[in-house]
This record gives sequence, structure tokens and C-alpha cells, in this order.
Amino acid sequence: MARRSAPEVNAGSMADIAFLLLIFFLVTTTIETDSGISRKLPPPQEENIEPPILKQKNIFVVELNKNNDLLVEEVPMELKDLREAAIKFLDNGGGQGVEACTFCQGVKDPSSSDNPTKAVISLRNNRETNYSAYIAVQNELVAAYTTLRNREANRLFGKSFVQMEKELKDVNYSGNKESLKEDIKKVQLMFPEKLSEAEPKK
Repeated sequence: MARRSAPEVNAGSMADIAFLLLIFFLVTTTIETDSGISRKLPPPQEENIEPPILKQKNIFVVELNKNNDLLVEEVPMELKDLREAAIKFLDNGGGQGVEACTFCQGVKDPSSSDNPTKAVISLRNNRETNYSAYIAVQNELVAAYTTLRNREANRLFGKSFVQMEKELKDVNYSGNKESLKEDIKKVQLMFPEKLSEAEPKK
């Protein structure tokens, strides 16, 4: 009597199903991304270089404690008011003579910043500060610089600073990129981003 051979299982369709399932999971799965702010770290400083002398009125102190409470110049403030307060400080233009600001639209308070090129925002936080609160404060401070840069870019070049940066990154931009870089640099020098972060408190 002849021995019957066992039927083979066709695995071809199983490979197709596995491939389809893989595609399904890749398409439907959401990948969480870390929130943060891109920062370019300054180059290392030589030890024998003296730090520049700053007038106290040119320093805008922002503190965030362990309870995520915001203190601006030692006065409690809501996060929603921080951007406007930073803009008021940066755009004050209270300097006289060589420190005068010709494009500032602030109130020119002599007790506040002399010039945007002299103004420094100092951010201090506690080690127990919530990271999302820290990022939210950083976003508001960076947004203050962006608002002022947008204003000056619109005045000088007829388009926002954000639009200029977008065009610089656009590979299909038909204009002169070298000239655009110079224009961007000019606006950045008007409102240089001087955001200092002190070592977190324990």
C-alpha cells in the first residue's frame, strides 16, 4: 500500500497578511515626540576673560519657583502677561547719547533698559520646577523677541522675520539668499536674543 504524503501548508498568504499588518500598525501608531526648544550653546569661554559689566536696569529677572509660580522683577505675574512685559522691557529705549535707540517704540523709562542691544533677560528656575512650566516660560520669552523682530522686518523689508527665515530654508526660493541672510542678520542685531539662564536653585 502506497504511503500518502502529508499536504504542505502554503505560507505565502501568511507572509502577505503579516506585511499588511505591519503596514497597518506603522500607519495607525502615533509616535510621541519630546517637547523642547532648540538652543545653540555658546562656545567655551577662556577662564581669564572678565565678564562684561551690566547695569542692573538692563537685566530683566524672571524667576520660576518649585510651585511653578512666576516672579518677574520680584513681582508675581501670570504667564499670559509675561510676553508683553518682556516686550516692554526690550523695546523701552531709555538710553541717552551713544546708548540711545532710534527704532524703539517704548516709553523710554530711564529706570528700564537703555537699548535692546544692552538688554538681557535672566531666567532662574528651581530644580523642582515642572518642565512644562519651564518650557512655557521659555516660549513666551522667545516669542517676545520674535514679535519685535517681526515688527522691524515688516517696517524695513515689508515682510515678517518669520517669513524671511522660512524663505531662507526654502530650497525653491527664487530670490537672492545672500541678500536675505544679510537682511535677517540686520534684524537680529537690532534685537539680539540675550537670554541668560542661571544655575537652578535647590
